[in-house]
Amino acid sequence: MNILIINGANLNLLGQRQPEIYGSESFEDILGALRNRYSEHTLDYYQSNIEGEIVDALQRADGRYDGVVLNAGGYTHTSVVIRDAIASIAVPVVEVHLSSILAREEFRHTSLIAPVVVGSIMGFGGESYRLAVEHFVGR
Repeated sequence: MNILIINGANLNLLGQRQPEIYGSESFEDILGALRNRYSEHTLDYYQSNIEGEIVDALQRADGRYDGVVLNAGGYTHTSVVIRDAIASIAVPVVEVHLSSILAREEFRHTSLIAPVVVGSIMGFGGESYRLAVEHFVGR
């Protein structure tokens, strides 16, 4: 199975950015653990701080991957274009968040992408990514 993990804005700073919210683990650590656990599957990774580049990555994923794990970061709450990109592709997308967006500031409570993904996982730190990958490989 081929899975693409896409991280949005500021997620390149995991491990150093607000560790009390996002944890002290870098994404490289999370990805390494995922690749070790799911070594029989291909887990590709893409990160961008630029909204349009995330849209491009989603569009390129269509027909190339069996699933996409997406942590859109702050774009979750603001990006109609990322929502439209997800709705326009056939590859299933699972939304992930390290923290529970419902337990944070009110402006984070709304996910514009939630209505167009197959599921949302939040609040389990790095395990949120594992749970999303498990959705695809456990089918």
